[in-house]
Amino acid sequence: MTSSPGFAYDNRTGRPGGRGVRALGLVLPGVRGVQAQVEPYAAAWAAHNRRALATPGRRWVVLGDSMSQAVGASAWDAGWVDQLATTLAAQGHPLVVVNLSATGARTADVTDQQLPVLRALPPAEGTSSPDLVTVLVGSNDLFAGGGVRRRLPAEFARMVAALPRGAVVATLPQPRAAARAANIHIESASATGKLVKVDMRAEGPTSWRGRLAPDFFHPNDAGYAELARTFAPHVLEALGS
Repeated sequence: MTSSPGFAYDNRTGRPGGRGVRALGLVLPGVRGVQAQVEPYAAAWAAHNRRALATPGRRWVVLGDSMSQAVGASAWDAGWVDQLATTLAAQGHPLVVVNLSATGARTADVTDQQLPVLRALPPAEGTSSPDLVTVLVGSNDLFAGGGVRRRLPAEFARMVAALPRGAVVATLPQPRAAARAANIHIESASATGKLVKVDMRAEGPTSWRGRLAPDFFHPNDAGYAELARTFAPHVLEALGS
């Protein structure tokens, strides 16, 4: 399989990791072990994307943060994206995954970094079907605190306005005021038919027991299987099934 040598996106935000995570990594082996996945997983996705852009077929463009990078899983291709892609292919929906997510990404990064890359992608070969686009983001905004958290609802509004019609977007399940205010923008866009909503509050895992990586924040393979399960019916809806 050939690759697309002109594609230079590297699945990184350009910001260093948070100070809190770095501090915890110094004393907690589980955090340190999961954080050690970040760079090799980003490199693996960047290499995968170059191959994917030279592969004909309908595309699935993934936007978001470390949850779509598979950080916490046993391998870079063992997260919810690859698990769901395998399920979809078995059901007659083979998709060429182009993953633009980046560990540490905030909602503004999706709008300002990832969406411009999506818009600049060359047309997919061998198909007239539009790209499937999924978005899972917002947790980093909440945990950043301060002004970043306060801006989250406005950043969600800006992201929703910029997303292509039919994008599949997850709500934030955290019971925080900023998350609730941000979710309103997804709900409104879903009600008008612009976006397809994945309601993580009602449909996501009811328990993360046994489904978390050693840092007790990111999912493990079983946790990512739950995310794949949650996204599946909505992705099928977006695909027209």
